[in-house]
Amino acid sequence: MDFDPLATARRALWIGGAQWAGKTTLAVTLALRHGLTAYLYDRHDARGHEDRRVAERVRRGDPPAGPDPDAVWVDLAPERMAVETLAGFPGRFAWVLDDLSALVSGRRVVAEGWGLRPELVAPVVESTGQMVVLAPTPEFRAYQVERLPRARARHPRVRDPERAWRNQIARDELVAADAVARARDLGIRVVEVDGSRDAEEVFALVADHFAAYL
Repeated sequence: MDFDPLATARRALWIGGAQWAGKTTLAVTLALRHGLTAYLYDRHDARGHEDRRVAERVRRGDPPAGPDPDAVWVDLAPERMAVETLAGFPGRFAWVLDDLSALVSGRRVVAEGWGLRPELVAPVVESTGQMVVLAPTPEFRAYQVERLPRARARHPRVRDPERAWRNQIARDELVAADAVARARDLGIRVVEVDGSRDAEEVFALVADHFAAYL
């Protein structure tokens, strides 16, 4: 049998969209209730992918530790930060596909994460029905920022932690808006999260969308 490195990714279910919209909760719930394997993007991106980033810097002759945190989080305008983040997603997605190439399962994988961009997933999957994008309203996003400790965390290694935090929040809003626009252009389902539905109701909505694949 010939090895197809995209076989698992092609059949996977994908949950993209904004941070703090409930992607991980949704993916884990789908995995547990339907016997799927959950791929949690942030867990890989902050660990195994960080090792790959360091190796890539070494290959380029850049400092292994990466750029100065002030240059990344304090000095850049959020618009420029968003442009650079979007430009980096294709390379990071290639690492996701590499991760998934090593997973072989009789059931589908459900992959979630803000780096799972509609324009990157669409060419891989068998149908755009295999993806949803979660889009929190500004009000719900503000609520999450106030409620979640990880959303309130400040950068410890910058000269102006408050400005760095504000820049990151503004950047993330721009990146999320771009994901929604790309999804709609591609005919990928966008699920608005405004707090009027609880987690169980959002799960039911997305499970119904994925019903043909579960």
